Parts: sequence; C-alpha cells; structure tokens
Amino acid sequence: MRTYALSQLTEETLKALVTLHEEDGAPEAWDNMQIALTSEERMLVDYLKSTLHRQHLMVLNEITLWSRAIYPLLCLAEQGRVRAWAGVPLKATYPTFELEGEADGALAPSAGGRIRPPYLVVHEAKRDVNAPEPQFQLYGDMLAAAWLNWKNNLNAEQEIFGCYTVNESWAFVRGVVSDMEIDKPTFNIEFAPVYNGVSDAERIVQLLKFIVAKQL
Repeated sequence: MRTYALSQLTEETLKALVTLHEEDGAPEAWDNMQIALTSEERMLVDYLKSTLHRQHLMVLNEITLWSRAIYPLLCLAEQGRVRAWAGVPLKATYPTFELEGEADGALAPSAGGRIRPPYLVVHEAKRDVNAPEPQFQLYGDMLAAAWLNWKNNLNAEQEIFGCYTVNESWAFVRGVVSDMEIDKPTFNIEFAPVYNGVSDAERIVQLLKFIVAKQL
C-alpha cells in the first residue's frame, strides 16, 4: 500500500485514488449557513478588521499572515470543547492507500488538552512558484479528516468542511466522503463563494460558528 504526502497531492493523483465529484454550491444555501455573532464577538471582529486595514497583507510572510488574519477568526468560532488548532497532524488508512501530513489549521474537539478528529480543516496556500495547487492539498486534508471521523463514529457518509486561504481570501468547501471501505471511495465536493478575510470577516465567523454548531 502506498502512502501519499498531503503536501504533494495533485488533481491527477486524487482522481486515481477516489471518485471525485465537484460542483458550485448555490450562494443562497451558503448564505443560510450562519449563526449570529454576539455583541462581544462583533466588537472583536471590528477590532481585527481595523488592524488588518492598516497591514500590507500582500507582502506579509505566511506565518505572520496566518497569525494576524486567519487564526484569530478561527478562534472566534470556538464553542464548548471545540477549539482552533494550528499544525494539525493527519493520517488515514483507506483500503488501497494511506494519507499522511499536516493541516495548517482546524476546528476540532479537545479532550484532556488533546485534539480529536476535526470538523473543519484549513490549508494556507504557499507562495512558492513551485508550490502544489492548494485546492487539492485541502482535498487530501479533508479525506484524512473524514477517515478519522469515520473511525470514531462509523457513519456511512462523512460530512467534512474545509477551507483554503490565499492571502486574506477564504475559499470554503463542503465535502461528503462515502464508500469508505471500497478500493475507490467517493468524494463529493461543493464550493462556497470566496470571502474576503477583511470585508467579509463577520460572514466568515458566522459560517465557522455554523459548521461547529452543526457537529456539536
């Protein structure tokens, strides 16, 4: 059985491993995926937006951009025992292949300070001209997270959310993985509209909160 590094996945590789179906989701359906912010959360979002407006986001290095513009929004979606995480190790063993690597971030439950299978994984696009396409790396992260959730609850269909960020833009994806125990699982993908991490910050947090609440 071959092990594939999440950081090196391509469209060609993924289509050889899973039956992949992709479609654009209806914008109105994504618009309905939201939970209103509290007054405190709204104040924090407004403060974050005001600081980001003064930053030259296009030239910030990846780590600084992550810490200033991406991770703070993930933290605002924390509910109950669900926490925002960075540098999340992922490993999955499907019948004919293995996936192994690390997601840049996630929203996932905590138990005793340890991470449990995530509800949402985040991939930050790398700026190297030779960097792999972030969309397909995210798909690999989602497949690995879906497998971890399947081992935990054995549901025949595993809903998993993902997002890849390019500078301050957020591209959300809803995935459903099924046929987990056959040679070529099925992976259905639905794309959301792309959101701007500054002007759409409130909408992003509302969506993140919805994803967490849906799983709790």
